[in-house]
Amino acid sequence: MKLGLIGLPSSGKTTVFNALTGSNLPTGSMTGAPFEVHTAVVNVPDPRVEALSAFYHPRRITPAQVTYADISGLKADAGREGLPGALVNQLEQMDGLIHVLRVFPDDVVPHPQGSVNPARDAAMMLSEFLIHDMLVVAKRMERLREEYDRNARERSEIERDIQLFTNLEQALEDGKAVRDIALSPEEDLRLAGFGLLSRKPILHVLNLAEGQVVPEMSFGGDIPVALQGTLEMEISQLDEDEAVSFLQEFEILEPARNRIIRASYHLLHLQSFFTVGEDEVRAWTIPHGATALQAADTIHSDLARGFIRAEVVPWKELLDAGGIPGARQGGKLRLEGKSYIVEDGDIVHIRFNI
Repeated sequence: MKLGLIGLPSSGKTTVFNALTGSNLPTGSMTGAPFEVHTAVVNVPDPRVEALSAFYHPRRITPAQVTYADISGLKADAGREGLPGALVNQLEQMDGLIHVLRVFPDDVVPHPQGSVNPARDAAMMLSEFLIHDMLVVAKRMERLREEYDRNARERSEIERDIQLFTNLEQALEDGKAVRDIALSPEEDLRLAGFGLLSRKPILHVLNLAEGQVVPEMSFGGDIPVALQGTLEMEISQLDEDEAVSFLQEFEILEPARNRIIRASYHLLHLQSFFTVGEDEVRAWTIPHGATALQAADTIHSDLARGFIRAEVVPWKELLDAGGIPGARQGGKLRLEGKSYIVEDGDIVHIRFNI
């Protein structure tokens, strides 16, 4: 999972990046360059991995990971010229976006729009994405008409694409993000290569001052995640014992990293399954609705190619049974075929033959 942090200048985006990753990047305007990207990989905290590791004492523990990218260069004045190509290329690579919205007051660092208004900032960023997508759709429509005139491919295919992009064009002009348009799985797949920014799932994060009250607001019905950016950044630089003490002192139930990762899994409709043994306990990330065959392919393509059956047991039932042999004897270990829908927290062992 790769998530890009975006935000208007002075939103505290890099502060939030530091809080999530434990990095120590200079906050503010980064190095002053118009476009920069910094990345960091973070282990996904998962008590299930800890419990399974405590049982197996494996030689290696491999948690799931998230890559965060701190992306500069987004402003609210790109206009009809569009966003810079290098910036768009980076945004296209992200599975989802985290939009950091400034809520904290600061007389020393004024808001570039003259006042603090997170709802306005979110609408401005959406507007920039919509303008970008309208330009992409307009260019695609022009090429489709040329294909139609030249009989470049089957007329029915071209007409199908013209209808899809006509619908997109109308929705975008009405201020609707592509992610909010009702599309069939096949239509969504056809759009995957066009770099439509408003198609990206987006998580809004409210960046508060220490002790600031969380405002009640939502974005398209989605509740944002709120955090005290500077305080969380400072806590992320501490060792584990000190961090726990500070979290308790400031009555923070869990680090922002945990809450944002959990919200990101929900945003992207992802879940975890596990492989276990004395060699390794490992968490794997797959979409909700993924099959046993897709889980096998996630582990290794050879397992999918030679798939026979999947041995499956929920992680808690495995621990309660005292391991795989006990789960098998107790009838908790199931044999499933390729089409089995993997559940969050399943232990999955693939039987295969090549």
